[in-house]
Amino acid sequence: MKLINITKTTILSIGLMAFVGCQESLDEINVNPNQPEQVPTSGLMNSATKELMDATRNDFESGRMTLPWVQYSAQVAYTEEDRFQFRETSSAAIYNNLYRVAVDYQSIIKLNTNPATMTQASAYGNNSNQIAVSRIMLSYIFSILADTFGSVPYYSYGNSDPDFQALNLATYPQPKYASQDKIYSDILKELKESSNQLVLSDNKFDGDPIYNGNMTKWKKFANSLRLRIANRLKVALPEAQSHITDAISSGVMTSNADNAVLVYSASNPQLASPMYTAMFVNSRTDFKITDTMVKALKGEKGGFGLDPRLYKYAAPVFKVDADDNYILDNSGNKQQNFVTPSLGSFTYTPSKRLDNYIGLPYGLTRQMVAVQNASGASNWSNNVIKPNFGEVLMEYAEVEFLLSEINGWDDNHYKNGVKASMERWGVPTSDINSFVNALPVANKANVLNQKYLALFMQPQEAYAEYRRTGYPNFLLKPGETNNLLIPTTAGATTYVFTPISPAGSTLTEMPARITYPVTLLQYNPNGYNSGVSNLGTGGDKLTTKLIWDKN
Repeated sequence: MKLINITKTTILSIGLMAFVGCQESLDEINVNPNQPEQVPTSGLMNSATKELMDATRNDFESGRMTLPWVQYSAQVAYTEEDRFQFRETSSAAIYNNLYRVAVDYQSIIKLNTNPATMTQASAYGNNSNQIAVSRIMLSYIFSILADTFGSVPYYSYGNSDPDFQALNLATYPQPKYASQDKIYSDILKELKESSNQLVLSDNKFDGDPIYNGNMTKWKKFANSLRLRIANRLKVALPEAQSHITDAISSGVMTSNADNAVLVYSASNPQLASPMYTAMFVNSRTDFKITDTMVKALKGEKGGFGLDPRLYKYAAPVFKVDADDNYILDNSGNKQQNFVTPSLGSFTYTPSKRLDNYIGLPYGLTRQMVAVQNASGASNWSNNVIKPNFGEVLMEYAEVEFLLSEINGWDDNHYKNGVKASMERWGVPTSDINSFVNALPVANKANVLNQKYLALFMQPQEAYAEYRRTGYPNFLLKPGETNNLLIPTTAGATTYVFTPISPAGSTLTEMPARITYPVTLLQYNPNGYNSGVSNLGTGGDKLTTKLIWDKN
């Protein structure tokens, strides 16, 4: 409730004018008729989830950082960012936006636990379910924060540890940074408790844009997310193995119907997917699919042969001599790739000619990319750049790859993961069967390389997995030589991927973490210093490895 400021003098004057009904009059004065007394939890859930995915999958914090770093994309213009020189504004946006969204999920919890508001909140769903779902989403958010920065201010619903001071500015305007051990341990605990807290017989949560109130699916997501995090921490936390066992026995995702996905709108331009908005609304056509991905899907890297997801992930390069290679717009006219900004649907007939799929070499300098005719390289396909694209928080295919790893690189789970990924992207069944039947036997390299291909357009998870495992093993690494798309005027046909190192360090591999936004030192010096101390001897540097990064 928003209150109008009333001074002591005003109160005394009111008291002198009326002895009867004084409290009632004050209550009327204190109510702003234009401000709702309670924000609907349905609105908070819906908006917070969209803002979360917008903040982590947009053209800056994703498109200019993690997406190119894991070589799902290469930039046409700002190639310094591909070579790890990210913008300070991007680092700050990740940090600030995730905490801002976390406040909304915390607000849902407060509205469902406060005796004065919980009855009204229950109109949008069972109180326990709203609390549990918010705990799951908070766990997801803080896992991204910890995976990105390491030690950060942390909030817990069920743990009163004095080091957990986030989201409580009234008491802790300059919160401590909790240690990674404590954060990850509590996230695992929160996910287990929230899974058990769900009332599965009550499938209502108005405003739930992921599962539409289906609590059985929320339970599977909570357990699957716990499996992901516990597997990441199994070399760092003693309790991680027991969480792996318990998460599996408690029920993880078993099909693509269980995927945690936020599907954007095909009809409302204001609700279109982040990358579609970037390209068609904001005209940020800066991104191409990399030659790393295209070569892997063609079978030139990784050793898997031609992958039918090539035609789902990448758009063919338009050529006048390939009549089977075109896009039809809503009027039935042939169009070159991505020239129509219509929000309507259009038909896409993929070319099967492999020479129509050309990835842009990754890690070029601006001078190099200027002579590479980047317009002749493939875009992401319209399966990706479409208004109603579904941004994935976690999917069944990943669960199968996790189960393969946990069970000693199990072949059946490995093949299930590949099959699930292809089914989600709409690959024809006959193509799926042919590819899966020809897969090389499961081992660490094959499972993790396929996991990377399945995580396409989920850059935060792919970034974390690369740091944890060193896979895929076919990414272009600093110091390695790659072929240019077009020879330079000087006659060069190759180049060396040379990262841009910050002052005081030399990058010989992908950054191990993102450095803290510089504003934190100004506004919370004690908290910042506690975070740096928690990071250990490496301090606040790109080269400081997180506790699970043993690669």
